[in-house]
Amino acid sequence: MGVDYYSVLKVDKNATEDDLKKSYRRLAMKWHPDKNPNDKIEAEARFKQISEGYEANSSSLSQVLSDPQKRTIYDQHGEEGLKDMPPPSSNGAGSKGFNPRNAEDIFAEFFGTSPWAFGSSGPGRSMRFQSDGGGGMFGGFGSTDNIFRTKPPPVESKLPCSLEELYSGSTRKMKISRTVIDANGRQIPETEILTIEVKPGWKKGTKITFPDKGNGQANQLPADLLFIIDEKPHDIYKRDGNDLVITRKVNLAEAIGGTTVNLTTLDSRDLSIPVTDIISPGYELAVAMEGMPITKEPGNRGNLRIKFEIQFPTKLTAEQKARLRNVLGG
Repeated sequence: MGVDYYSVLKVDKNATEDDLKKSYRRLAMKWHPDKNPNDKIEAEARFKQISEGYEANSSSLSQVLSDPQKRTIYDQHGEEGLKDMPPPSSNGAGSKGFNPRNAEDIFAEFFGTSPWAFGSSGPGRSMRFQSDGGGGMFGGFGSTDNIFRTKPPPVESKLPCSLEELYSGSTRKMKISRTVIDANGRQIPETEILTIEVKPGWKKGTKITFPDKGNGQANQLPADLLFIIDEKPHDIYKRDGNDLVITRKVNLAEAIGGTTVNLTTLDSRDLSIPVTDIISPGYELAVAMEGMPITKEPGNRGNLRIKFEIQFPTKLTAEQKARLRNVLGG
């Protein structure tokens, strides 16, 4: 039978004209050579075959489906049988009465005067097809700007994350509601759950893109959805690049005689850090590998930096002052 155009168009033999149109629109856009710049040879062959399939089956173009004789001939003998049918005006004389049209013409009939093409030189004919340059069916294909819809800028949303999430990583589920364009060009509502894998060490400003998940609108491709990581304030820790910073208050006796800093890490470990140095104003203690994970260096972390505020006594008795002078050698 040759090429099975029912299979090419992914419809069954009971397909209606609307079924054929919907399938052609979807497949023609999928396999248009300009949509497949990395595999143009296969795309051109598929595109031509899809167009031939629509031509062979569509009543709006060749009246095959509405003509029981033609449809029977195609079902029995395929496209060659249609080509051998005599034209209606020949009264049975001659052959090759079925003459499939150029794939460009069929595509232009669907999209040339619609919002899918920018600029038109007349009904059913896109500017894209005005010059074939002697290059055959696809000789005139160049830039896609004249044929495919524009894409609006991304839709941006902040994704607030706790410091704990950015430390250990997390999985976020985002439910979105949007409108999509169906095969008939109608806007219909749709909901979807998007999954975002927050990686350990991600920083404020990290962007996660979901292509084509924005609202569908006539004349336009759906926008991308862009989520931007934002960092929630933390009660204890502050982030400085890959480091974590905390502040501890110590009294004068602790500053001179030593102390221990006890804290709970962002992944819920208990940490006890002895401080044996004398804590002078501006002193800062760095604890290696207790900061934020470094995304680009798996297994590596920044530092935990402990800043100290020394609380000096506001009032001392004469006896206390004398003792301090003796101890400090004043």
